[in-house]
Amino acid sequence: MRDKQWPLRVYDAERVWATSQGAGVTVAVVDSGVDASHPDLAGQVLAGKDFSGDDPHQDDDGHGTEMASLIAGRGHGANNAAGVMGLAPKSKILPVRADAGEEMDSAAWPAGVRYAVDQGAKVINLSFNDDNAYPGSKGAKAIKYAQDHDVVVVSGAGNDGGTVNYPAALPGVVAVTAIDESFKIWGDSNTGKGVTLAAPGVRILAAEPHLASGYGVADGTSHATAYVSAIAALVRSKFPDLTAGQVINRMVKSASFLENKVSEVPDRQYGYGIARPGSALTMDIPKGPKEGPLPQAPASTSSKAASGSEGGDSTTNQAKKKTKSSSGTILVIAGIVGVLVIGGIVFAVIRSRGNRGSGGGSGGGPSQEGGYPDQPAYPSAQQPYPGSPPGQAPQQPNPYAQHPPHQGQ
Repeated sequence: MRDKQWPLRVYDAERVWATSQGAGVTVAVVDSGVDASHPDLAGQVLAGKDFSGDDPHQDDDGHGTEMASLIAGRGHGANNAAGVMGLAPKSKILPVRADAGEEMDSAAWPAGVRYAVDQGAKVINLSFNDDNAYPGSKGAKAIKYAQDHDVVVVSGAGNDGGTVNYPAALPGVVAVTAIDESFKIWGDSNTGKGVTLAAPGVRILAAEPHLASGYGVADGTSHATAYVSAIAALVRSKFPDLTAGQVINRMVKSASFLENKVSEVPDRQYGYGIARPGSALTMDIPKGPKEGPLPQAPASTSSKAASGSEGGDSTTNQAKKKTKSSSGTILVIAGIVGVLVIGGIVFAVIRSRGNRGSGGGSGGGPSQEGGYPDQPAYPSAQQPYPGSPPGQAPQQPNPYAQHPPHQGQ
């Protein structure tokens, strides 16, 4: 099964873990809850809180458990060789349950974000979309509270092929798009102005407590978001003196477009590039301003109604306003190429679940949310893509380690 976790292969995870495994960092997963009894998450899940019921360790949907496993999974069995590994396996997961069945609760998750901050989370993973999280909303104010308390907030761009959705579109949030194994943008990934980074989000193997095998394969910007949250945890663990903005700066400066050609930076599909944990941990990158490279919300965010000025397609967005950043439902597909073989049992379950949402319901398709605020160009005082430092370790036979960031973009 581990061989099916292609992001670990292209990220050269073993080499990354020699530098940082996320120890000492708590990542809050604001989602459907996290099943702490899953063998790959044993000992990784903190008490947490349920803002929609009674038990943050109950995950009726499975989405939150998936995200947690990609961040902090430890595998199980002899030498932890079975099951899935997260990219930051020594980080801890703070489960914050804030769903309402198939949707995220627009009142519950902002309270959950504030709770996560007060519990000491240094990274908050928001793998959902919420059309109601426009500037001035409770959600926007909660995220500003997190940013004001030095927390990295990461959110998926969405899965309907449209523009960047809220809350990813809010100032200072790391908005993530999804790429496949060939490092191309996933066709259903939302893109446009406001994208920060891209990360693996296609055919992602993760823990899934509701399947007999305990595992499932899915597509979505939710999964890409979890990987970026894990990278933030790795960086915060190695560089505890960096502010949240400086952590984001390090992730942005170490990203690469690999073989993808772009005309300007940030690009509308890849943002500042594909996130690279090894480079984020080892490149010689100045700290930069404590605020980091992303636009900041004003000290007092003005309240705006969710009108046409807040983003296009308002009617459609209102109909699908609180959806997952992975695409909605579980599809059982017979005859799929490259099925996983686990313990000799073949399963071909593809869950297309991108960003969880809040409002209208995700149904069987991807979520769709509102527009996004203007985002200024990358600060000219900082070099967008510095070269590798002298004496860097030999290049590895995987694309992420092989190609330096494109210069002059």
